[in-house]
Amino acid sequence: MDMNALPLPAIGKLLRRAFALFLPVAIVAGLAVPGRAADSKPLRIIVFGAHPDDCELDAGGTAALWASQGHKVKFVSTTNGDIGHATQAGGPLAKRRTAEVAAADGILGVTSEVLDIHDGEIMPTLENRRTFVRLIREWKADVVMGPRPYDYHPDHRYTGILMQDAAFMVTVPHFCPETPHLARNPVFLYTHDGFEKPYPFKPDVVVPVDTVMDTKLDALWQLESQIESLWVRGDFERVVPVPAEGAAREARRQEMNQRLARRNAAQAEAYRELLLQLCGESKGRSTRHAEAFEVCEYGRQPSADELKTLFPFFGD
Repeated sequence: MDMNALPLPAIGKLLRRAFALFLPVAIVAGLAVPGRAADSKPLRIIVFGAHPDDCELDAGGTAALWASQGHKVKFVSTTNGDIGHATQAGGPLAKRRTAEVAAADGILGVTSEVLDIHDGEIMPTLENRRTFVRLIREWKADVVMGPRPYDYHPDHRYTGILMQDAAFMVTVPHFCPETPHLARNPVFLYTHDGFEKPYPFKPDVVVPVDTVMDTKLDALWQLESQIESLWVRGDFERVVPVPAEGAAREARRQEMNQRLARRNAAQAEAYRELLLQLCGESKGRSTRHAEAFEVCEYGRQPSADELKTLFPFFGD
């Protein structure tokens, strides 16, 4: 067809028809079109925590928000937690804690996996690096989270190191070639901590979690092994069983809720200025609970606009 021979109205009509035919294909293919994100597929997020409770504590609220919007989140506990109790240990405790996080993660709406590595024994080995790379690739992650490598607990530190070590290797075709590499490096982020050396945590994203705080606390309530032991006093010196029923059980639950919610209230207060920047004056001021994350310099470096696409929680 000779376009030059057609009158202008006819050309315009043909172009509109072509665009109408092309637009659905562009949407399916994830191509960029005006007014639309380049990829409309659900985000895929994987979070690494050293023990069966770390992901839930550090990112449970944000994960619940992602899940509520149809995004896909996976929590990976990199050790089985088999010494994390005052009186119980070994296989029975590992099975108990695996079941607890499965129940908790079901409430949050996320997928759960616990690696078969003894609590207190994860190391930054080549074998474990391969495990992290495979997990990230298999999940086809857009976002990867985990602890910073500065922490009192060696499992936290080495989980952070292994996450960092995966941040480049996930894109290398001939490393773990049996698992297809990622063509695009995910955004890697650290979960919040309060340690100051060698440098303090500095958030790039602070997510308001007020709307899902009850969901997060409901999930954490499933982690009874920790509620009756470590979370009682912060040590492993005694067990204080959770009452089975009645007013005593509810009182224990309220005590735990208040204690755990204070962690997220402290983050909201500490990073109020960033909340105001991200959410605006009204929501920034009214947010009572938040979860904070820092971009790791080893993965893809997102712009401020991309961060808001990856964390689509800042509207009214």
